[in-house]
Amino acid sequence: MRWTPGGVSEDIEDRRGEGGGGGGRGFGGMRMGLGGTLVVLVLSLVFGRNFFADLGTSPEGSTAPSAAARPADPTEQREVQFVSFVLDDAQKTWERVLANEGGEYRKAKLVLFRDVTRSACGTAESATGPFYCPGDERVFIDLSFFDDLAQRFKAAGEFAQAYVLAHEIGHHVQKVIGVESQVRQLQGRNPGARNALSVKMELQADCFAGIWGHSTAQRNIIDQSDVAEGLRAAAAVGDDHIQKMSTGRVSPESFTHGSSEQRMAWFKRGLDSGRVSNCNTFAQQ
Repeated sequence: MRWTPGGVSEDIEDRRGEGGGGGGRGFGGMRMGLGGTLVVLVLSLVFGRNFFADLGTSPEGSTAPSAAARPADPTEQREVQFVSFVLDDAQKTWERVLANEGGEYRKAKLVLFRDVTRSACGTAESATGPFYCPGDERVFIDLSFFDDLAQRFKAAGEFAQAYVLAHEIGHHVQKVIGVESQVRQLQGRNPGARNALSVKMELQADCFAGIWGHSTAQRNIIDQSDVAEGLRAAAAVGDDHIQKMSTGRVSPESFTHGSSEQRMAWFKRGLDSGRVSNCNTFAQQ
């Protein structure tokens, strides 16, 4: 990829120095009132176990200990600048794309964190990988995921990383244009179709990532070797590939993101066309 390291995007929210997102197992070191304290105290006495520690909380008037805050790693600075470039460029692209279709784009924020942090969708952990939370319109990523992408998933390269980020911004586009809320309503009315609808939404986000890739190709930011990196990344995070890596077998009925073949195909579809109308995964059987 052709890009020049520079500053940090104003849409980056850097939480890497927070020290584990405030402590506690996703409870943020919350305090408990007297009634809650008594209940947990009784349970601790009965079972001989410190449930205060398990909940990551403390009785009223005290605060659960949290992990010590760690300063940002200076070796990550180039990655932060790269993430900033992709974020800003993708969002500028979507401002233009939606404006051309009579719509309006609003920017997402991207949260950099280490290990664990809070989101409107619950606890964000590095183990879950990058994700988009529609509740607070933020993308969450622990930069260590890029090491996993290269080493565990064998999808190295900057455009492989960019594909991951552009996919999550694609989910934000779905929120902006109303697709996300429509899919959640359909899933609520038909729980049996939840996984199938999830796959369609994920594949559309892949296609949207391709639309940004189309824009970068037109501006000579990427070449064919970069496209190959992006396709490898799309294949690497296919449900079938991940299931085979994890369990040695593939269960298509449990897919939530789509197969490697599907993910590559829809990413390439957006990459080749650059058109939102070509990304209607919901019209496909």
